[in-house]
Amino acid sequence: MAAATVNEQLPPPLDATSEPPPLFDGTTRLYISLSCPYAQRTWITRNYKGLYDKIKVVPINLQNRPAWYKEKVYPENKVPSLEHNGKVIGESLDLIKYIDSNFEGPSLLPKDHAKKQFAEDLIAYTDTVNKTVYTSFKGDTIKEAGPAFDHLENALSKFEDGPFFLGHEFSLADVAYIPFVERFQIVFSALWNYDITAGRPKLAKWIEEVNKIDAYKPTKTDPKELVEFYKARFLAQ
Repeated sequence: MAAATVNEQLPPPLDATSEPPPLFDGTTRLYISLSCPYAQRTWITRNYKGLYDKIKVVPINLQNRPAWYKEKVYPENKVPSLEHNGKVIGESLDLIKYIDSNFEGPSLLPKDHAKKQFAEDLIAYTDTVNKTVYTSFKGDTIKEAGPAFDHLENALSKFEDGPFFLGHEFSLADVAYIPFVERFQIVFSALWNYDITAGRPKLAKWIEEVNKIDAYKPTKTDPKELVEFYKARFLAQ
């Protein structure tokens, strides 16, 4: 079971005018953007494992990011990144595995070999699913994105003992996909009047059940902001 969730008040995002925190002072810091789906993966993982006191979340303003972040923290100058044990690591799929295996709290990968391998394969496939959907925005969107959502529906049929990718177990596979599916559901409804769960009951149930998870709820982005962002980013002529 997930660790108990606290009502956490995060500090405002740091921007170009902000001083850096006391870097490499022994504090473990997770640098995120409050609206970035990649960073959201790591935020959910940290919350689910109950690491509120172990990993300090540091929001960064990506539109006006502080120079010290690239210079002193993460040369890639993107989020998420994790400052831990005197080093900084990045890449969201690597980070969710790192947080799961290097910190206390409920495990997000099963011991069962078949389920663990299925989870690993699903996680590795996330970029393919997301690329299919994002590419569809430039063409026949509903038709071209369909196979990506069908893939999720089929994957959710693998284990029948629960609503998640691994059945009754919420796992890193769910964490890897939900930030993007959250956005796709909102944007397809708002911009194309299309319900991505139509004809996909497993996907509908999965979204419903993930939305009940306390670790996920505070990480969600305002739907109006998402729609405006996608309009400007992908549909502007």
